[in-house]
Amino acid sequence: MKTIVIAPHPDDEVLGVGGTLLRRKAEGATVAWLIVTSISTQAGWSKEKVKQRVDEINRITHFFGFDEVFQLNFPSAQLDRIPMSDLVSAISAAFKSYQPNEVFLPHPADIHSDHRVVFDAVASCTKWFRYPSITRILAYETLSETDFGLSAEHAFRPNVFVNIESFLDRKLQAMEVYKSELGEFPFPRSSEAIKALAAVRGAASGFKAAEAFELLRERN
Repeated sequence: MKTIVIAPHPDDEVLGVGGTLLRRKAEGATVAWLIVTSISTQAGWSKEKVKQRVDEINRITHFFGFDEVFQLNFPSAQLDRIPMSDLVSAISAAFKSYQPNEVFLPHPADIHSDHRVVFDAVASCTKWFRYPSITRILAYETLSETDFGLSAEHAFRPNVFVNIESFLDRKLQAMEVYKSELGEFPFPRSSEAIKALAAVRGAASGFKAAEAFELLRERN
């Protein structure tokens, strides 16, 4: 099994798929991380913040034991200004290099425009006759993004639940790497909210803690 998680921004991979990625690694899967955006001093970020982000990515890479990391370095919060062809081309190159079987991507109804653009770009890179290695595509939920979408028609409807009871504590440890992104409950990106969502998804599926996904396509 070769799994890849597509993160519009670093921390999306932990919030949405952190427990499942840890479980995949424990089960012997090969796991990759594709980070779509980056920050830079040219875009107005401080040198300290840019250095912090580099350190966070390195620490998360080591924490999860990612076998490959792809950094596309498109500007954060500006993906709606980037030609879709550029995004598709960059993601396609990563897919052709890594040959994933399982793809995790953000949900199309997320409130952040970067998430929605990334979904559309990744969707263009999942045609079976161009990317035959891909057999399973799942959308993940991101606290503070998926839960704030206002589209009733395209709301997140989970139909796959992964037991992460044995990995929840380590998911929370991973999120501590992104300490600047965490806030005090009831802020959505808080340890309490992460645990609460895991409990709710677990209660829906018969586990003490779970992550939920929307299966978009599977080929057997």
